[in-house]
Amino acid sequence: MVGNLFTKERIPDKLPKELEVFVKELRKSKTKKECIKKAYIFLLDRYRGQRVYTYLKFFNLFISDVDKIWAKKGFLHCNVLNYLMRILLIKSGLFNEKDIKLKWTLVWYVSPHQYLEIKINPNEIINVDLWANAYGVCFGDYAHGFH
Repeated sequence: MVGNLFTKERIPDKLPKELEVFVKELRKSKTKKECIKKAYIFLLDRYRGQRVYTYLKFFNLFISDVDKIWAKKGFLHCNVLNYLMRILLIKSGLFNEKDIKLKWTLVWYVSPHQYLEIKINPNEIINVDLWANAYGVCFGDYAHGFH
């Protein structure tokens, strides 16, 4: 286990078979935005954020083994969801590490929260916050304050 709260976890060479199959689908994306949206929907079909579990499952913050992560369903911490998103986007071949930034905010003005800022082109970025989708935060936005 490695704490990947403030730094980018290394992208693994090998992925679980289901993820490898999906990466092949992502490579067919016509645009970067389409790729992000496909990955977003794919991950939301399996995972979600939950306020209570954020605190009750504190030690899951530090999981970085992609096989162990993929074996889970339901709740994942924001940083772990972001790690999966980074893996998918980078493995798609449409993005590199410089295109994806880890960003931090405070949810309810007290709870630290990580989301992604993804560069689509030199003049356009999109925020991605998979964890906050369960609370009505839409694609392109991120949780903050009492949002």
